Amino acid sequence: QVQLVESGGGLVQAGGSLRLSCVASGIIFSINPMGWYRQAPGKQRELVAVITTSGSTNYADSVKGRFTISRDNAKNTAYLQMNSLKPEDTAVYYCNARIYTMDNRWNNYWGRGTQVTVSS
Repeated sequence: QVQLVESGGGLVQAGGSLRLSCVASGIIFSINPMGWYRQAPGKQRELVAVITTSGSTNYADSVKGRFTISRDNAKNTAYLQMNSLKPEDTAVYYCNARIYTMDNRWNNYWGRGTQVTVSS
């Protein structure tokens, strides 16, 4: 069974940094893309950043220049380096991945989320 597990969330002061990790486990043939989404209280889930197998990236305007997404294909892992954090970055951050599995099709998976809280 394929699973995504996030880690690295926590409480940080404004201006600080955090690094999130997402590890995909199970029988996996390919992952493309991997991404991070976030959901703040009372708001819809939104895309933060996404990265393809070849390393192409896309970011939400609100995080450009502050967040960096990367991945280690050999480890089925994606990272989100978050710098210059702001209180408005406070949210639950979810890992998302489109994965080709042993049932010979692409499936979409979500992690359970990790809380990021930025104090002012």
